[in-house]
Amino acid sequence: MSVLVGLIVMLGMLVVVPMGLGLVGDPALDRIRHSWPLFALPGAVSLWLPRGTTATALALGYTLGTLLLASHAPRRLARTHSARPVEAALLTALVTPSVAALALVAERSGHELFGFGLGILALTVPHFHFAGFAAALVAGLVCRAEDGPAGRFAALSVPLGTLLVLVGYFTGEWTELAGALLLTAGMWTVALLTWRTVRLDGRDRLTRTLLAVSAGVLVATMVLAVSWALGEATGLPHPTLTWMAATHGLGNALGFALCALLARRRLQDLTHPEGRTA
Repeated sequence: MSVLVGLIVMLGMLVVVPMGLGLVGDPALDRIRHSWPLFALPGAVSLWLPRGTTATALALGYTLGTLLLASHAPRRLARTHSARPVEAALLTALVTPSVAALALVAERSGHELFGFGLGILALTVPHFHFAGFAAALVAGLVCRAEDGPAGRFAALSVPLGTLLVLVGYFTGEWTELAGALLLTAGMWTVALLTWRTVRLDGRDRLTRTLLAVSAGVLVATMVLAVSWALGEATGLPHPTLTWMAATHGLGNALGFALCALLARRRLQDLTHPEGRTA
């Protein structure tokens, strides 16, 4: 696993997931959120060890945490009895870290899971932390704030696009391209709705800047995602995986996910200071 990919994954494990869980506003998630470092720290350490028994064992510790998190999805569904788009997005966010963790265990053990090479597995880990967890969570939060047709489209298309990309891993590049296009449409809708929030009066400069950066970066990084998926499906020239990690991956991690979650946290604190769950 390269240094850059390892740093991106660490950001997802140690910062993005626990911060995102705090924005859901679900007291049932408090215990797993507060205990998350117990799982994420071993997972982070495993990234920097040679492949083998120790790295695999530490990655399994992280997997346990992601499975506990995923177990909240059916319980939340049973509790809310809701099929609203916002719930589809939030439930997706609860489940996707476990996909990343499964890939991490396989990669750290040196096992080519389902025929996928170790390089693809290494990139699957950040993908499902950011294109999975962060993207679905932010789409859900945007839909919660603006429950109109655009917000509902974003909250549905992001989980469906993520699912199609995952299915495309097994069925072929054209399915993955369809997933990338749907995911891009959803994330561009998130960017549009985020930009509308930037233009509202009453936002402080830092919050507006964070929102603007997250929206602007999202537009650019999803163009890269489509260009890569299109190239894989058609054979046209497209960025290499190394280039994608340094541009699409890093942009999504820092420019989109981190900035979007920091901005949403500031908005939450300013709007409902008494309801902060941190």
